Amino acid sequence: MATLQEQIQTFYDSSSGLWERIWGEHMHHGYYGPNGQQKKHRYQAQIDLIEALLEWGGVAEAQHILDVGCGIGGSALYLAQKFDAIATGITLSPVQANRARERAAAMGLTAHFEVADALAMPFPDESFDVVWSLESGEHMPDKAQFIAECHRVLKPGGTFLMAAWCHRPTAPPHPPLTSDEEAHLANLYDVYCLPYIISLPAFEAIARDMGFQNIGTEDWSDAVAPFWGEVIQSAFSLDAIAGLIQAGPKIIQAALAMRLMSQGYERGLVRFGLLRGTKP
Repeated sequence: MATLQEQIQTFYDSSSGLWERIWGEHMHHGYYGPNGQQKKHRYQAQIDLIEALLEWGGVAEAQHILDVGCGIGGSALYLAQKFDAIATGITLSPVQANRARERAAAMGLTAHFEVADALAMPFPDESFDVVWSLESGEHMPDKAQFIAECHRVLKPGGTFLMAAWCHRPTAPPHPPLTSDEEAHLANLYDVYCLPYIISLPAFEAIARDMGFQNIGTEDWSDAVAPFWGEVIQSAFSLDAIAGLIQAGPKIIQAALAMRLMSQGYERGLVRFGLLRGTKP
């Protein structure tokens, strides 16, 4: 049986070309205003998410950025261009890394992309002044080791900025997950190659234990709420259907399960959590 890493690699090797063709270079949610009420094109919504995250995280400049879970380089290249910075990205997918390199060369940007494990990054301590993780933390089988590695490679005074799929809080006074909620999450784990997800307060506790300071968190579930409806609508265009057939059964299954994500948000089970922190 394939390991989790192999499953993630295969999933993104198979799906990234289709995603780029339908949605462009940004493989993440869009931002539709604080209450999710702003009407905008999905491409603009994804750019707006990056800008809103930078503002929320207090990142106004950067010299060397690490994008953990870089996809085909969307965020890394956007940040490199915005800040005139050197960007480095890591992914488990060779297809994604190769495509990101192609895009960096075409844009004339200084950026490096490689296949690497976020739980054992091939970088020296204190290498980056910004560590950016946009919707990759949910894939990590060891959340504490993931946060520890981000802390290790961050320079003193640097900023860690993360957005991740979470589940609702479960610590008192909140009730624990119900069996129905656990079953809903289990279906998402199977489809999207996730080991498990945790609550945003749990991420915050890990970041505190790892030594981050000036920690902030925020739930942006409302702000990204329209995203999955847009994805579902775009997935059933003729071009997307042809791409899904070509991508294979696992990607078709993921497309058919998008309603599960939408329902997860609707019932308050799936949350879009933000975390920021600085390294002393």
